Amino acid sequence: MVEDLEKALPAGTGSGECSPLEDEVGVMLLETSGGEKVYRRSGSIVVILPEGRSAFTTSWVNGGYREDLEAVFNHHVPRGKHSAEDLEGGSVPAYLEFISNKLGVDPEKSSGLLTAACMENAAIVTRSFRGVEVTAIVTGGIEVNGGRVGDPASYYQENGAYQYIQGTINTILLIGANLPPYSMTRAIVTATEAKTAALQQLVAPSRHSNGIATGSGTDMIAIVADRTSTITLTDAGKHSKLGEMIGRCVLEATLRALELQSDLTPLSQRDMMVRLDRFGVDEAMYWKAASRLEGQNRKAAFLKELREFSKNPSLVSTTAAVLHILDEISWGLIPETAGKKAAVSIMKGLPDLLGCAVDLPFDEILDEKNSIVDNWINITAWLIKNGKLSAVPDR
Repeated sequence: MVEDLEKALPAGTGSGECSPLEDEVGVMLLETSGGEKVYRRSGSIVVILPEGRSAFTTSWVNGGYREDLEAVFNHHVPRGKHSAEDLEGGSVPAYLEFISNKLGVDPEKSSGLLTAACMENAAIVTRSFRGVEVTAIVTGGIEVNGGRVGDPASYYQENGAYQYIQGTINTILLIGANLPPYSMTRAIVTATEAKTAALQQLVAPSRHSNGIATGSGTDMIAIVADRTSTITLTDAGKHSKLGEMIGRCVLEATLRALELQSDLTPLSQRDMMVRLDRFGVDEAMYWKAASRLEGQNRKAAFLKELREFSKNPSLVSTTAAVLHILDEISWGLIPETAGKKAAVSIMKGLPDLLGCAVDLPFDEILDEKNSIVDNWINITAWLIKNGKLSAVPDR
């Protein structure tokens, strides 16, 4: 089986589209110092495990804690598969068995994760310290399924019935040390915090609320430890060196995977309209507000200027400050009335910050009784339409 997996595969495209060659060819991506071999084949990342490995996975098949697994894999579900009934076999467990057989691994001794992300967009990060090696293999996409813990549910599961949802961040974590089961569960917590930290850094939006995403609704993880290692580690929390390595590997790999799969990067987030998206603001809302303001109503010209204006770094910085006030109001950290007053005060500084050449009729544009978002749209729409703004260097 190993020989079959070692076939040449062209480099990934770096886009959200999966290579049509994935189902036909494969390549070895990595061999860890402990002997785990990582391959990409048939729309999957496959990790072949040496003897003596402990595994903890969230898979439907052979999930939980196991000491007999020979392989774990992460598989790309092709487009058009919108529910379990669409999968080969008609259910997720049957589909995972089908994929195991296709990959040449024993269905009774393998555990698989599923995702809509392309395997050519997987990110692999390794760190080591005093003989302990940690490797994170991450695929990620949350543009459809990003969510924040506590968001309204998408479905209710009963009697095994559920639906398949596109968009997932899947993590395979290989640890070159012996970890007791309780320490492996702690490693899951640390890895999950690292994934969430990556999403917070990107201000990735939930698709089910106005909140910042903490993950997708279908994220999965598999952790593998080496019971044959002479090094036994019992703490995988943030205070431990192992926890630090897990955190850094997963954080870096998640950021890289989201860039490869979804073009979600710090640079892509440097845009006012992108930041406003999680509050339901779009170009149609801007034009509706702008058309009621003084000045010429030229829709095409206004929208063109909006798109250019939206990327002004000074504007994005101010947008971030105002939206954070909204977040703090929603979290109960500041009273709504005080937050609205502070937001309006920040907005009144926009003309000077952006080099506005005319005086603004603040009393007509801003009202502390209005929502922060409505006030923000009004003042920025007025500035685009009438402000005669000077150019601000991109720095």
